[in-house]
Amino acid sequence: MKHKICFVTGTRAEYGLFHPLMKRIKTDPFFELQIIATCMHLSPEFGLTYREIERDGFHINRKVEMLLSSDTEAGVTKSTGLGMIGFADAFAELKPHLVFLLGDRFETLAAAIAAHFARIPIAHLHGGELTEGAVDDAIRHAITKMSLLHFVSTETYRKRVIQLGEAPERVFTVGALGIDNIKFLKLVSQSQLEQELGIQFSDKNVLVTFHPVTLENKTSERQFRELLKALDAFDDLRVIFTKPNADANGRIIIHLIDEYVKSHPARASAYITLGQVKYLSALKYVDAVVGNSSSGILEAPSFGKPSVNIGDRQKGRVRPESVIDCEPKMKDIIRAIKKALSVKFQDFCRKVKNPYGDGAAAQKIHEIVKREIPEIGNLKKSFFDLKEIQRGTVDHV
Repeated sequence: MKHKICFVTGTRAEYGLFHPLMKRIKTDPFFELQIIATCMHLSPEFGLTYREIERDGFHINRKVEMLLSSDTEAGVTKSTGLGMIGFADAFAELKPHLVFLLGDRFETLAAAIAAHFARIPIAHLHGGELTEGAVDDAIRHAITKMSLLHFVSTETYRKRVIQLGEAPERVFTVGALGIDNIKFLKLVSQSQLEQELGIQFSDKNVLVTFHPVTLENKTSERQFRELLKALDAFDDLRVIFTKPNADANGRIIIHLIDEYVKSHPARASAYITLGQVKYLSALKYVDAVVGNSSSGILEAPSFGKPSVNIGDRQKGRVRPESVIDCEPKMKDIIRAIKKALSVKFQDFCRKVKNPYGDGAAAQKIHEIVKREIPEIGNLKKSFFDLKEIQRGTVDHV
């Protein structure tokens, strides 16, 4: 009997991270790969990125429509409810033996709740992390408590998942899947990237991604305007924007990006989605990453690139030394960008070691799941008491 492994993906970035693991599962005769595409993948506004999954040769088993065209907290809540209904039907039809979920978005929470009630084991990636400025933090920990297997990116996060009461023998430090893509994907040349994006690189170039800080009260417009004013201080800077995800107050950022590109056509361009290959290729050729995306912390260091991390959205994550934190204020952002573009800091970043692994996460997860899945029929969990950690009885896995 093949073991049915189901991946739920709602965003371009999440699919890009899942990709190397999905390829392994697809080619292993021990498993049957299932894919549920949802949320932004199915939205024309966000590029209908489910097509990218199909172009890569994967079969999408179910599409769960859930994303309302709304930019409010109420809209996100209603979308989550629609997702739970859709995932309940999808899981009932597909009957997977294990569901893979990554991270902390609202569609991921909807899938976790539906799988939990259906008594389907969940394997969760990137648990134990902190993003104190976003609602994602509580969502991530909630998914951890509904999951049976945990694949974390650093030992610090492993300890935190155990601190949440999860059994140490089911929490595995594997690194970040994004590093696998950097190691194994064939990236395009700079000239080909320029042709595909319709731009020409300058002497200095930055990749900008900025998401709403969802635990703050409608700060997106003010903070992003501060970033745009900071970018105006660098006349010769080529700016490549990637647009934010479908979060509350995200559409105001999209509107401001479009207005900025319209008024700065010679040096700014924007994209709903670049796809994994073009995005990582852009990371390779730009001089710095600017914004508040996790990619500036997880992936950029593997290219030896500095990151300017603005505000509190990523507060709490393990940081490599290539990350420059700054306040969401024009003067502080300018200071941070100047440091990132300096010859001294550029040279320093080329020597920084990425704490998120060496590009072997997919292989490790594949091997562990193959070993563990025959034994995960029992979903009952005992709460692992913190006293066991204090006694020093938690071994490294």
